Amino acid sequence: MLKLASKATARALQNRLAKQNVAYGHWTFLRILWQDDGLSVTELCRRAGVAKPAGATALHAMEKLGYLTKEQKPDNQKAIYIYLTAQGRELEKKLVPLALEVNELALNGLRKSQRESLRTTLSVIIKNLETENS
Repeated sequence: MLKLASKATARALQNRLAKQNVAYGHWTFLRILWQDDGLSVTELCRRAGVAKPAGATALHAMEKLGYLTKEQKPDNQKAIYIYLTAQGRELEKKLVPLALEVNELALNGLRKSQRESLRTTLSVIIKNLETENS
């Protein structure tokens, strides 16, 4: 049931993002960078839960779209750091409301106490599985 709920939620968000010409695969990277800009590719991929080669491909596409820039720091020529452009930052105003809309749609009909219980339960499940996989 978790998988079905996750897939339905992802599909609903993907449909909304597509109307804004934003790939679903870019959403997680954008969301992370809106909160913590200037991460290394390695750290960004780790936080997104994406393998580095797949992440690098997505980040390259996002760079071509003008959402981000890649920079090296003088003291570390090996690591590449990712920074949002004004265009990438501006997407936050358009895309976050879409995600909130999907969340509200998913939780429609649940009382506040049920929503809180669901959030707590899902947090425990995530923590349990992350512990198992680390």
